[in-house]
Amino acid sequence: MATERLNSLLSHLTPGKSGLSAITQKNPDDVVITLAIRTPLTKAGKGGLKDTPLDFIVYTLLKQVLEKSRIDSQMVEDVCLGNVSNGKAAYIARAASLAAGYPITAAASSVNRFCSSGLKAVQDIANQIISGNIEIGVAIGAESMSEGGDRLDKPFHEEILKDPNANDCNQPMGQTSENLGKDFDISREAQDRFAAESYQRAERAQKAGWFDDEIVPFTTKVKDPTTGELKEVTLMKDEGPRYGTTFESLSKIRPAFPAHGDRSTGGNSSQVTDGAAAVLLMKRSRALELHQPILAKFCGATVAGVAPRIMGIGPSLAIPKLLGKFNLDLHKDIDLIEINEAFASMAVYCTNVLKIDPSKLNVRGGAIALGHPLGATGARQICTGLSECRRQKKKILLTSMCIGTGQGMAGLVVNEQM
Repeated sequence: MATERLNSLLSHLTPGKSGLSAITQKNPDDVVITLAIRTPLTKAGKGGLKDTPLDFIVYTLLKQVLEKSRIDSQMVEDVCLGNVSNGKAAYIARAASLAAGYPITAAASSVNRFCSSGLKAVQDIANQIISGNIEIGVAIGAESMSEGGDRLDKPFHEEILKDPNANDCNQPMGQTSENLGKDFDISREAQDRFAAESYQRAERAQKAGWFDDEIVPFTTKVKDPTTGELKEVTLMKDEGPRYGTTFESLSKIRPAFPAHGDRSTGGNSSQVTDGAAAVLLMKRSRALELHQPILAKFCGATVAGVAPRIMGIGPSLAIPKLLGKFNLDLHKDIDLIEINEAFASMAVYCTNVLKIDPSKLNVRGGAIALGHPLGATGARQICTGLSECRRQKKKILLTSMCIGTGQGMAGLVVNEQM
């Protein structure tokens, strides 16, 4: 502890470090991740969590955080839930955390930045730790897409709709994918080939057991669609991977949004999914004091806005913006990258524009194969990315996603379990 405190003081007296040397330095005030776990991801409407309400998903995973970390719940000062579709998420965050064993002194809130909500929750807790408001907090992202979507109930006010970009915020996500495909000539073939690779990587990872250290078993009840009988089940693995998927099989699937184009399909778009992921964060000094295992250092995250009609390009702006803040080179300094595969159109575009090495990207497959529970994905990517960093003994993890209404977000994490 004394050595780390001295290093921290010296770092303020010596010329400022940048790049890898800065983010890999260990200081007592660093925000660190001591636990990163998730539920299995299941098919919305027909999978293992189809009859499980959001509140029970959040409650169960929050209980697992306490059980797995063995931390004294009285030390947790805040819980932040990232969720998109449930307007009562703030109620759920508070009630579920209390029922799960967190003290009344631990506050709770919800955040919603669409598909980045899980990462936004992590950023929210991290920022509170950095500012000194709290020392320990839990970020959780969760979504029950079985319960419903996030479409607007009514149009915007006519004054708002006079602005073309504001009007484009009404466009369905599938339409924005087709816009992107047409605007940037991302062919159906390129999208299907990318999707096939995602499925094949997920199949390989699942068969090899690579997901096992990030997934916690989830016990719930599932209603038999024929008899209506409730049966208790324990979910252990993701339901999204479709073994044996090939480019040829994907190329036979009909377009999903024919009114807007013919390139995006149910096979090359993210799956509609239920699931949750949680990250326990605290100061490094506190983690050492409590003998908590330090999995990683959370360096930060940032957002960028883009045209709503091509919202999928978001990562192509958010990633350079984030790396610029840390003086990092995408090709030289970043070891592994998790970009949410909302649609193959945007994944192919971002890969091409940023010139990403495919061997570093979504090594275990992405949302096309695993699923995209909207509010959970940002936290899920950290769980999966850190697990893959440990497996490969890699250090620097970059996560990113596009965001509905025209945004992108990116996060930076340093693995410390080498």
